[in-house]
Amino acid sequence: MSGLLIIGIAGGSGSGKTTLVRALTERFGENITVISHDNYYKAHNDLTYDERALLNYDHPDAFETDLLIEHLRLLRQGRTIHCPVYDFTVHNRSDELLEIAPKKVIVVEGILIFADERLREEMDVRIFVDADCDVRLCRRIRRDVRKRGRTLESVIDQYLTTVKPMHEQFVEPSKKFADVIVPEGGKNLVALEMIMHRIEKHIDE
Repeated sequence: MSGLLIIGIAGGSGSGKTTLVRALTERFGENITVISHDNYYKAHNDLTYDERALLNYDHPDAFETDLLIEHLRLLRQGRTIHCPVYDFTVHNRSDELLEIAPKKVIVVEGILIFADERLREEMDVRIFVDADCDVRLCRRIRRDVRKRGRTLESVIDQYLTTVKPMHEQFVEPSKKFADVIVPEGGKNLVALEMIMHRIEKHIDE
């Protein structure tokens, strides 16, 4: 499927990636599919819940990125993939698999997708969503407490011990590999319009 456009959307946790991705999926519907790097977190069936809770999920080694690269190459060839599904409430992969067929536009989103050179090279367009660290922390607290069953204390502990240092070590430096840097993600209507125009142009070709 040579006419497939792969767009990478990276940025720190709580930066606004999800808002941007949602705006694109609402606009382009059946022409777009989204793959989250989070679903490629490694399975840890050998560990207890408490042991899994202590793992560093913000380091590149936490992901099975080789599998994601393989899946993107298969999609480019016009082949359907079966993507793993990660369950944040238990810190482990679920038994579910997500069937993803190739579409004109594939969006890959995640905090660390620009940190791996091989993964970056699979992308035709690279977008980095930027936001102030205080804003990102507040959004992360709101999301993890409401949607992932975490306590406020556990979210703050995780932020201080792994999220913040890993952001500074891996996520922020990967910004330099972006083609476009978008402050405030999907709320940046000027940038959103430019991105949508690029996608429209590709779909119409």
